Amino acid sequence: LAKPKINEIFEKKPDTTTMPEKHDAKLFTAEEAAAAKAEIADGVEEEFADAVEGSGEAKFSVSKEELSIIRAELACEYPEDFLYLSDAYVLSVASKPYSKDTSVRRPLEYSIEKLSNVLEWRADSGATEMEEFVTIANGPEGNASDPDELTKAKALANSLNTGSIYFHGLTKDGKPVLWIRTNRKPWYPDVDAEVNALMLLADAGIRSMPKGVTEFVVVSDSSSPPPPNPTFMVNMLKALVRGYPDRLSLLMSAPVSSIVQFVMKLLLPLMPGRLAAKVLLMDLDAMKKKLAELLLNGENDIPTFFGGPANHDKYYPEEAQSANQGKGSLKFDYFGMVDRLTKVKTEFEASN
Repeated sequence: LAKPKINEIFEKKPDTTTMPEKHDAKLFTAEEAAAAKAEIADGVEEEFADAVEGSGEAKFSVSKEELSIIRAELACEYPEDFLYLSDAYVLSVASKPYSKDTSVRRPLEYSIEKLSNVLEWRADSGATEMEEFVTIANGPEGNASDPDELTKAKALANSLNTGSIYFHGLTKDGKPVLWIRTNRKPWYPDVDAEVNALMLLADAGIRSMPKGVTEFVVVSDSSSPPPPNPTFMVNMLKALVRGYPDRLSLLMSAPVSSIVQFVMKLLLPLMPGRLAAKVLLMDLDAMKKKLAELLLNGENDIPTFFGGPANHDKYYPEEAQSANQGKGSLKFDYFGMVDRLTKVKTEFEASN
């Protein structure tokens, strides 16, 4: 029996006349929750179980010979994309405890399969092509080889142009920081474009990680979020579990509103346990203190929207204050973001 897709279950747009605080905080029925969780884990059940059961704390050694074996297997199956996975990330995945027996390391075959699943997902989802669509959106319409490519590129640009999500700066231990501005998020999102933008940015952050770094941090300004969109949230979680396992170090959100609490009640039952443990909800004072401890330059890196001196709007303004970057529809300074990440990566590596 075919499993229903999540977009077949959640067909209705969010109810904009009734806020979550007036709901009973049960956006999913039992059938919907089961279908959502099944779709997130479909085809990667063992990896999902591993993320639920593993503590993620203990690490085991992986020899150079074993690393070479993993590399060779990935290069054979995915010759054009295997270098996307750094040695540090491969070692991070392979050195973790095995869910079926946490006293031992993940079997080599299991780690190869887990990493192969990531690269397979990247090929199937089109993640490897996202930056090409940015280039198309930034140029004249004649750059697109067919109308479908141009439509997809424009949709991606429209999602980026809100300036609602971007990488900027590092933590003290070199992790890139992904910032989310929920007040800029659309009420009726183009779900595919929003997920594509997330994949594009996640890959940009991963490519900009200093040597030895394998994770990124997410910080959300959740002062004015839009109504929850179940399809987007489930598709986002599916992308994170399948395409970016062991990549999220920490997700912090402030302030704690009724909508944020509602979203977490919706998502937590669907999350792998290890992933759920990385989510921190806090008030604004706690966020400012945590950011001072976390960010590379301490208080100087805290953005103005959290009461600090760093003006992110200088680089990532709202769409109405943005100009086109090139001859197309792209207003978001994607290539400038990548350049800034590369610069701070180089500086970090030189000083550490």
